[in-house]
Amino acid sequence: MRDKPHVMAIKYTLLTTLSILMMLPVVVAFLGSVRTNGEFMTQPFGLPTRGLHLDNYILILSDERFWRSGLNSLGITVGVVLLNVILSSMLAFAFSRIRFFSKGLWFNILSVGLLFPLVVAILPIFIQIRNFGLTGNLLGVILPMAAFGIPGSVVILRGFFISVPKELEEAAYIDGANIYQFFLRILLPIVRPAIFAVATIQIIAAWNEFFLPLGVLTGSPETWPLPLGLMQFQGQYGTDWAAVMTYITILMIPAIIFYLFTQRFIVTGLTGGELKG
Repeated sequence: MRDKPHVMAIKYTLLTTLSILMMLPVVVAFLGSVRTNGEFMTQPFGLPTRGLHLDNYILILSDERFWRSGLNSLGITVGVVLLNVILSSMLAFAFSRIRFFSKGLWFNILSVGLLFPLVVAILPIFIQIRNFGLTGNLLGVILPMAAFGIPGSVVILRGFFISVPKELEEAAYIDGANIYQFFLRILLPIVRPAIFAVATIQIIAAWNEFFLPLGVLTGSPETWPLPLGLMQFQGQYGTDWAAVMTYITILMIPAIIFYLFTQRFIVTGLTGGELKG
């Protein structure tokens, strides 16, 4: 049953308004990055009046600290995604295809992790990281981020694993496959959209994470990722808001490009929980 026209109008109005509000900071940052600081301070929401000003991009892209921070962000992102996807897929497989004692209880306990974002556990995480001697080390950021992303990833992947017909698994075993071969060669390729969705979510989260690196890597500027590099850059160029907007724009570009190329996998992975035989 279709919604009535006035209901559809309200929905589209709300969605359009939310889209504008979400895109406004991106637009402001980009417009500020291609104008002089004087133009930006005079009219933050205005268009360039003296042509495109690209000196800020040259300033940032020629800074060695920016590229070092970029490599640190890349290392954190790759580490988080690999750990999260590998561990989550194995856990989701266990919770969906293997029988063991109190499976439902353990899955519910794991799902409780969805209620607690990473930021609420910064202090105990920092204490544990310090006890393990990982402060100032990228592993001190990678391990907690990968762990806190596991509950959401398991929930997504488990739904897909359950939707794979049991007959397919039985046929694989009849053909001589063992449980590991079924998991690696049959199940994972089938649920590839869900894996892409999980990986994309983790990539965006790891790339933009600020508070955990701030607590773990504060004393080691050479290990700072781009969000902390932005903080350092703002401290140096605090009055040059056009340059700061340029740094923010560069920081957003990889995540936006990656999302544009993988959005269909995200939609399929989050909404396609049923597979047709």
